[in-house]
Amino acid sequence: MDDQAALAEVFDSSRGQLRGMAFRMLGSADEADDAVQEAWLRASRAGSGEVANVAAWLTTIVGRVCLDMLRSRRRRGEHLVDTAGFEALLAADGAAGPEDEAVLADSVGLALLVVLDALGPAERVAYVLHDLFAVPFEEIARIVERSPAAAKKLASRARRRVRGRPDVPAADLARQRRVVDAFLAASRAGDLDALLAVLAREAVRRSDPAAAAEAGVRGARRIAEDTARNAARARFARPALVDGRVGLVVAPRGRLRLVLRLTIDGDRVAVIDVFGDPDRLRATRIALLGAPPPVRAA
Repeated sequence: MDDQAALAEVFDSSRGQLRGMAFRMLGSADEADDAVQEAWLRASRAGSGEVANVAAWLTTIVGRVCLDMLRSRRRRGEHLVDTAGFEALLAADGAAGPEDEAVLADSVGLALLVVLDALGPAERVAYVLHDLFAVPFEEIARIVERSPAAAKKLASRARRRVRGRPDVPAADLARQRRVVDAFLAASRAGDLDALLAVLAREAVRRSDPAAAAEAGVRGARRIAEDTARNAARARFARPALVDGRVGLVVAPRGRLRLVLRLTIDGDRVAVIDVFGDPDRLRATRIALLGAPPPVRAA
């Protein structure tokens, strides 16, 4: 078997792993496919005759391609935050096949993709490769063109941002999580009675213009009825740490559209602040709830 055929065989067997890495680094299934294809073109041009570990070499190439794409995205000022196509996404998502980006995003964790999107390109690459795929820092250093020690610092800084830091004691955080989970379950089900049970009687919902046409809604029944009518939106919502407290992020296909910052009074939701303005979304501290995701295969 010649070198090119051997390379093609290793590449085909590694394709799923490489695509999984690329998806987590880029947050887009289409871009992940582009990155894997570009990696194949680079690898086939270079040849693998002198390469001792072809699978690790391919990981390095994919990492470099993804880093270039993330840097290019940042230079162009692209932010994967846009509320304009939200309704179209709601309508189209139901017809998705098993390889659709929405399915991929949900398997990775929509909240994780939202948090990763706030990281710098090198931080994101270092965190994904090391914490999610156990790639050694010596290999990551070659991708990000830093020393192994510097690559380790990139991953450590990213890890702190991904985990976040709650502003309340653990017991309060657990109580908030129970209330938010109950609110989310009732919202997804469109269950009016369950919503009324978790909303304070004089609850208030405040929204910015990018999130809703109506700036303010007062009273548990009005909020519950409105929430029940829009149950389809709730399937894209996931609990997250929002400015140090338990809240919700609405992220179709891993793209942050809305943030719900919830004020909990006892075992009821008292205030819901909903915002979708891109500048405000970028300024919000969003982190994962609970333990960080384990190292996993694609």
